Amino acid sequence: MLRDLKGSIVAIVVLTAVLGLGLPALFTGFSQLAFSSQANGSLLTVNGKVVGSRLVAQSFTKPQYFHERPSATSPPYNGGGTTFANLGPTNPALAKAVKDQAAAILKLEGPYNHGLTIHQIPVDAVTTSGSGVDPDISPAYAQLQSRRVAAVRHLPLSTVQRLIHRNTNGRSLGFLGEPGVNVLKLNLALDKETHK
Repeated sequence: MLRDLKGSIVAIVVLTAVLGLGLPALFTGFSQLAFSSQANGSLLTVNGKVVGSRLVAQSFTKPQYFHERPSATSPPYNGGGTTFANLGPTNPALAKAVKDQAAAILKLEGPYNHGLTIHQIPVDAVTTSGSGVDPDISPAYAQLQSRRVAAVRHLPLSTVQRLIHRNTNGRSLGFLGEPGVNVLKLNLALDKETHK
């Protein structure tokens, strides 16, 4: 009996050391060596100052910037508290949220996209993502905003569209998911282009 108790205690100590300390330390060390940027949050810096992460959306409201998709987190774009809206297609609250967001898009983008109708607004412009902090928008939503950004920044539309293309990520492995435009990287590229 006492021998079994000692064996159990030794097993707990050894397994805790190996699986609770050693293995996580090994994985952390490997990730720091092999994937340092990703392991540290895929942070983006400008002039040595961290301005955000490639993986988490942040709020852009000024007209000279591309805007991200709506956020369901509280406060909006809270990377520490990701969540989704969880509203089904028959929920009146979803219909109201989409209608309100579409009206805001028409008001903001309409003066730059003459004849813009609600049917031309991409779905991701009016719906939240599964996490509430998705950093990417569809190329269609970026194109919708390109005329506004070009006009406000006094840049040629072709320059803004070139930056959109440069910051568009393709499908994973060439066939998984949909292409997306990273909003933070695109806005940083715009700031750099404007201050040349």
